Amino acid sequence: MPLNRRQLLTLLGVGAGTLATAELWPAPAAAVDVIPVSQPFTLPPLPYAYNALEPYIDERTMRFHHDKHHQAYVDNLNAAIAQHPELSGKGVEDLLRHLNDLPASVRTTVRNNGGGHLNHTLFWESMGPRVGGEPTGAIAVALVKNFGSFAAFQQQFNEAGAKRFGSGWVWLVRTPEGKLAVISTPNQDSPIMEGLFPILGNDVWEHAYYLSYQNRRGDYLKAWWNLVNWPVINQRLEGAI
Repeated sequence: MPLNRRQLLTLLGVGAGTLATAELWPAPAAAVDVIPVSQPFTLPPLPYAYNALEPYIDERTMRFHHDKHHQAYVDNLNAAIAQHPELSGKGVEDLLRHLNDLPASVRTTVRNNGGGHLNHTLFWESMGPRVGGEPTGAIAVALVKNFGSFAAFQQQFNEAGAKRFGSGWVWLVRTPEGKLAVISTPNQDSPIMEGLFPILGNDVWEHAYYLSYQNRRGDYLKAWWNLVNWPVINQRLEGAI
C-alpha cells in the first residue's frame, strides 16, 4: 500500500509535531506517494513524462533508468525479502536503518537494492520540468547559513559528485546535530545507513547521464540544477527538522 504524505514523514522519522505542521504544506503539483510500506515493493511511476526533463536528461535515458534499473532494484529487493517472511511489512527505510540486524544471507542484497529503490524514489521526486534555478524558502536560508551562499553550496556539491570514484551518489543531508552537509556515497548506499537524513541527492552512476554526456560527468552535474524541484526539497527539509 503506498504511503500518503503523513506516513512517508513518519517512515523517515518525523515527530508528531512536525506531522501536524506538514498538513499545512501545499502539495507540489508533481508530487506522488511512492515509498511502499509493505511487500511486495513496487516501482513508483514517474511524476512527469519521460521526456519532460529534456534537454537536460533525455527520454531514452529516463526510460532505461526508471523502467530497467530501478525496476531491477525493486525485483531483487522483493526476492530477498521473500526468503525471510519475518521481514515482511518492514519499510525500506527501516530495513536500511537496521541493516546489521538483517539475516546475513540477504544483508548485502537489501543494502544494494533497498538503497537503490529508496535513492531513486527520492531522485525522481527531486526533479521536475520548468523548475530549477536558485532555491527559495527555507532551503535557501539554510544553505546560506550552512555554506555561506547557494553558489558555495552548489560548487561543493558538484565537486563531491565529480570526485566520487566509480559509481555512487552525491547528497545534501541533515546531520543528527541539525547541520546541513554535503557527502557522497558509493554504489547504492543511502545516507540513512549513516544516521543522516537525505535532503537532496544526485545520481552519478554512468547510466544516469552517459547517453547524453558520455564521460562528461561535470557537464551533467552543472546541467542538473535546471531540474531541481525546490518546493519538494523545502518539504523534505521541513520533514527533517
